[in-house]
Amino acid sequence: MGRAREIYKVTIVGSIGNVVLLTFKFIAGFVGHSSAMVADAVHSLSDFLTDIVVLAFVHVSAKPQDESHDYGHGKFETIASFLIGLALIAAAIGILYSGVMRFIDWLQGEQLAAPDMLALWAALISIVVKELLYQYTIARAKKLNSQAMMANAWHHRSDALSSIATAIGIGGAILLGDRWTILDPLASMVVGVMLVRVSIKLLKTNLGELTDSSLPEETEREIERIIMEFPDVTEPHNLRTRRIGNRIAIETHIRMDGNLSLHESHERATAIERKLKQRFGGKTHVTIHVEPRKLDNA
Repeated sequence: MGRAREIYKVTIVGSIGNVVLLTFKFIAGFVGHSSAMVADAVHSLSDFLTDIVVLAFVHVSAKPQDESHDYGHGKFETIASFLIGLALIAAAIGILYSGVMRFIDWLQGEQLAAPDMLALWAALISIVVKELLYQYTIARAKKLNSQAMMANAWHHRSDALSSIATAIGIGGAILLGDRWTILDPLASMVVGVMLVRVSIKLLKTNLGELTDSSLPEETEREIERIIMEFPDVTEPHNLRTRRIGNRIAIETHIRMDGNLSLHESHERATAIERKLKQRFGGKTHVTIHVEPRKLDNA
């Protein structure tokens, strides 16, 4: 099964789960008088919308390089991940605002309606379903090296964590009586803060990729170690790295014996390129500039 097709499959499984959950949560939230559950339902709605974004952008990112995109279309997958982060932080702000408003109403003496058991059951079911979706999606994302799927997996995990906070708030409001109904909007505010943290992390990572941030230092040191394994190759320098969607680009200068023939230098550089692709993936973009270490002045 092709990479894009596998991503479609995993994302569709998640979107089906999100549709079922968001429908159940909205019903449970309104019928069960729980702002925390409504906030959780909004989170699931944002999950579903980001599934649509992934399906749309992965199709484009899977296209090979062409005349207008010499490095392929991998950055479109990064754009999809960035949009997921934006959707998540927008949902978080809305949830926080709603929770704060209900908290202010409570401070002003308004009696908040206590949630009922339907809302609690919805939260508990959501925890189980979303954690299963996270485990399934993250496993496939690692295998396929998909940043968009990674982002979507953490969207599932953040929903599971928010449902835990929701369950605690709803359960406390039910079990402790009317004086503790404030736990429900407080739980929705906790959910909002959690979503803000997750979305900021996603946005920071993908903004770095869109602005061509270098790969982590340990990865660059590993690249240099691989290069230095080859005989007659020294002083890798001017190393430049970046991520292009699900693959990476490596550009570096190396020095070889100036007495080597052009053919020998080319073969050595090709061997280095092959080894780097074995380590970082067959679609890794590798550019090696060879410089003479020692010239024959005789």
